[in-house]
Amino acid sequence: MKIVLLSLISLLAVSTQSWQLNFEQAKTEAAQSHKSILLNFSGSDWCGPCIKLKKDIFESSEFAQFAADHLVLVRADFPRFSKNRLSREQEAHNEALAEKYNKLGKFPFTVLLDASGRVIHEWDGYPQGATPASFIATIQSAPAIK
Repeated sequence: MKIVLLSLISLLAVSTQSWQLNFEQAKTEAAQSHKSILLNFSGSDWCGPCIKLKKDIFESSEFAQFAADHLVLVRADFPRFSKNRLSREQEAHNEALAEKYNKLGKFPFTVLLDASGRVIHEWDGYPQGATPASFIATIQSAPAIK
């Protein structure tokens, strides 16, 4: 019974894990909740390492539970297939984020920011040998995470 309950709690944590699309709203939420922002640049329908990072790290119950308490999550997606095309407004928004935080257009590229948008840490690509625990440990060692 205990295992079933823990599994349900983990599933709820993952299912309530939401990635925002609007960076300005994320900054407001981060400032109000005293959290950092994790901004992920992804090619959701063409970038293998992006898909792996999402599945192995970001969708793990361990990461979801940590993020709920410490992070506001933002995804800047750059899909290639027309069936996954974003609105023009969202494309422009993501391009503006890339111009500021990912000028070289790397994928995946993840940035930890404070609530004002100052870069604290960057991950270029899928971190070799990364686990949810090691990814969380890197975030926790950043200056703005307590």
